[in-house]
Amino acid sequence: MTNDALPTPTRPGWGQSLYSGAAGVALLHAVRAHTGEDDGDALRPWAAAMVKGPIHAAPEACGLYEGAAAVAYVLSFTHTNTAARALTTLDGHLVDVTRHRLGRAHARIDRSALPTLGEYDLISGLTGLGAYHLHRGHKTELRDTLAYLVRLTEPLTIDAQPLPGWWTIDSPDLRPSPQWPGGHGNLGLAHGISGPLTLLATALRHGHTVPGQTQAITRICEWLDHWSTGTGSHTWWPGLITRDEHRRGRLQSPGPPRPSWCYGTPGIARAQQLAGLALGDRDRQRQAEQALAACLTDDQQLAQLTDASLCHGWAGLIQTVYRAADDALDDELAGRLTHLHSRLDDHLDHDGLPHGAGLMDGTAGIHLARLTTAVNTAPTAPWDRCMLLAG
Repeated sequence: MTNDALPTPTRPGWGQSLYSGAAGVALLHAVRAHTGEDDGDALRPWAAAMVKGPIHAAPEACGLYEGAAAVAYVLSFTHTNTAARALTTLDGHLVDVTRHRLGRAHARIDRSALPTLGEYDLISGLTGLGAYHLHRGHKTELRDTLAYLVRLTEPLTIDAQPLPGWWTIDSPDLRPSPQWPGGHGNLGLAHGISGPLTLLATALRHGHTVPGQTQAITRICEWLDHWSTGTGSHTWWPGLITRDEHRRGRLQSPGPPRPSWCYGTPGIARAQQLAGLALGDRDRQRQAEQALAACLTDDQQLAQLTDASLCHGWAGLIQTVYRAADDALDDELAGRLTHLHSRLDDHLDHDGLPHGAGLMDGTAGIHLARLTTAVNTAPTAPWDRCMLLAG
């Protein structure tokens, strides 16, 4: 399975995109070099494409998946003196970016205004920058980001209605829309509150604490509990809550969404599993693992997976299950991996590879998921910290 020819850039900043550009493919080759499956020759053209031109470090244009943070994340998996010097410079810029964005976020909370998704999410917001600082061991910036996330969980009253502090004015397309009056509540790991939950829980497991952290984790978990449907092995979560659903206090979705990393039950269950581990709550951990295992045997849910990608397809489901299985109370999740790999193979045989080479929507992510979850292979570098999966 190869699709590594260097394509023509399709948009400005393509090289610095961890999601769909050269940075994501460079990450693949950096990890393959770590495992001895690549030499430096495969990495070089992608790394060159990644750093071609000025690296974007403007605060509002720099999230974990774009610009300076994306480039720095990839460089952290390489081991050259040149990369080390570049990382030192980029880290200085990312400290400034994080402080600027934290200042704007706290000012917004002080005004009792609702956030945009891009303020706090994993892909482009402060959760993603916090994940980078955790990965790099930047204790001050991580601490300040965690303190902000604690504030994010405090409720706000808007138009005489109490709302969770992460309720966003945006539509799911990351911008306000008249089709989404009152905004929405986002449960997903990529863009919703499961991202902050996972960062808060993972940081706690690593001994990074701030006042109110455990209460914030509990507050998010209780909200996710409210919007779960079913019990035990039949539990699932929606990806989104509308303002009308919040007002009525009940869900109108007909059934579980696509079982993906980004928005579906797998990503949300992994977040709750990590929360259970952080809090020493074995019941929550067990319930999360049961929900994840159940969606792997639900053909109606699996039928909604229509591509092989890391973000919202088979590779992302496999990577999520692999990490959850490593922390699980029993072997049920681990026992499902061989079947999931077979389903991925069947999909690729029938539909072929994605058109792009990128990490989250293309072939690089499929390669990495296979490399990480293959049986009897050497441990890989924890590249999926950018997905908040490596606990």
